[in-house]
Amino acid sequence: MKIPFILALAAMALAPAAAADRLVILHTNDTHSRILPDETDGLGGVARRKVLVDSVRAAEDHVILVDAGDAVQGTLFFNLYGGEVEQRLMNALDYDLRILGNHEFDNGTDSLARILRYADAEFLSTNYDLSDSPLEGKFHKYAIREVEDRKIGFIALNLRPEGIIAPGNYDGVEYLDAIEAANAAAWWLKHVEGCDMVVALTHIGYDPGISPSDVDVARQTSDIDIIIGGHSHDLIAPGDPSKPCLIPNREGRDVLVAQTGKGGKVLGEITIDLDDLTSSYRLIPVDSRLDSRSDGSVEALLKPYRAGVDSLMERGVGRTAVELPQASDALLNFCTDFILTRGRELAPDVDFAMLNRGGIRRGLPKGKITEGEIITMLPFNNRVQVIDIKGSDILSALLQMARIGGSGVSDGVRVTYEPWTKEKDAALVSVTVDGRPLDPDRTYRVATIDYMANGGDYMPTLANHTQVASSPEEVYKDLIAYLEGHPKLRINPSPERRMNPVR
Repeated sequence: MKIPFILALAAMALAPAAAADRLVILHTNDTHSRILPDETDGLGGVARRKVLVDSVRAAEDHVILVDAGDAVQGTLFFNLYGGEVEQRLMNALDYDLRILGNHEFDNGTDSLARILRYADAEFLSTNYDLSDSPLEGKFHKYAIREVEDRKIGFIALNLRPEGIIAPGNYDGVEYLDAIEAANAAAWWLKHVEGCDMVVALTHIGYDPGISPSDVDVARQTSDIDIIIGGHSHDLIAPGDPSKPCLIPNREGRDVLVAQTGKGGKVLGEITIDLDDLTSSYRLIPVDSRLDSRSDGSVEALLKPYRAGVDSLMERGVGRTAVELPQASDALLNFCTDFILTRGRELAPDVDFAMLNRGGIRRGLPKGKITEGEIITMLPFNNRVQVIDIKGSDILSALLQMARIGGSGVSDGVRVTYEPWTKEKDAALVSVTVDGRPLDPDRTYRVATIDYMANGGDYMPTLANHTQVASSPEEVYKDLIAYLEGHPKLRINPSPERRMNPVR
């Protein structure tokens, strides 16, 4: 992971001198249970993050640490302990303000309410009505922090649950329009509460195909000064013209939009000059330079939880012939073809399989692969499901896959499409199954996962199906059983891209 625009600071040694006339906001998003450094690039790790946070607090008079959601789901620490570890570690770093991401709902609202009992931070949610859910009373609509003689207001904007959070996992949560809520709350903070600045913590994405996004919020509001976002895993770098961090609002005034990618590999730092209310922004790498400065507190807190994680990461269940990076077409093909294999075990005459690329959360190394690696690759509580569904509904789902640059279809399916741009929608050019055009009027038998079959990942037409069969186990358990049942298998999938944009 190259971050050429960041000056590699030696954390404490080069920390700026203390200043009473500024506020520093440190921010994270989409850390996804990445408690230890990433195995592939060595970046990240909560112990290192704590070194940076502590060094800034030691150097500055006024520091606020915030998180923009999806602190959970992505490693075995969440699969085994359900979010408890993440809450305890965020307490150790003394987070001040936090908001929800969509993955906080992965185990449902009852589980989320129980887990948040471990959390010390103040939680915000401006555009979710939680009064009919187990989360009632645990969130504030906004927060105000007084720094010197200035008042800084904070609001929280969340995405629409429908289409991205599994049905049943957000029961009792009512979504309120994010733009309307942002305008109303920011106006109240500025004109009634007397705030000098308003900061929006968001989990809606920088500029996704599904509106509203951070860019939309910036452009369609008047009283928001800073947006600290999450969800889309964008690394918003100062000076990067492809993803500007300054977006004019509806009155032409620039709004600072920040996001730190995913996995806690960088720490965002926004410095507000309390005299003239201007802001500066940088990203700080979370890397091995910081290891020697760790105070050991994070390691001590993790010790009771490490044995379960380590045992799963050591037990071999199969082998690969080649390395399979997370974003590779080869890994996507392998996972989708397994869905087809499992589907054909569950029901006869399955035509093909579909799988969302976003459900694959890590790659596999060359050689031995472990139980823990399979679980973290496919960590969700999804099950293989076989459905009968009309071709026209499949085409609508494939169009949504095309909008995000393609996703998983099994061998024998080929799709070409015109890609989505800001000027025009994506369009399917050709869809064939075993060399024949997909017939919109025919009913096909498709293997997929229940999340997609219920309309997840913004593919609502997949819910227009008749269920044929469903696995009693999660996908990762099925895959582990399959690999253990084929000990001579050396995984070496085709790297061919099955969904292709028009050249």
